[in-house]
Amino acid sequence: MEDYMLPCMNKKLFGVECMGCGTQRAINLLFQGDFVGAFKMFPPIYTLIIFFIILFLHFVDKTRNYNKAIIYFAIINGVIMLINYIYKILN
Repeated sequence: MEDYMLPCMNKKLFGVECMGCGTQRAINLLFQGDFVGAFKMFPPIYTLIIFFIILFLHFVDKTRNYNKAIIYFAIINGVIMLINYIYKILN
């Protein structure tokens, strides 16, 4: 499966990882059942999954308003991704 993963263009062009680096490998680890390894690879993986579930429900279920939840999880994901990115750069 790792042979088919897309390379990070930011890392290829500039030599620096982007804020989303590790997402594909974390998803691969989730499919393999390594939940701790997925978190270590990309910490916002679980909030990202919840975000996409809520986003999917927003488009499918028109009876409820998911706008606040979408904004809330988008902010949480952005903060966690930023903290993770700063941690990667400093280490």
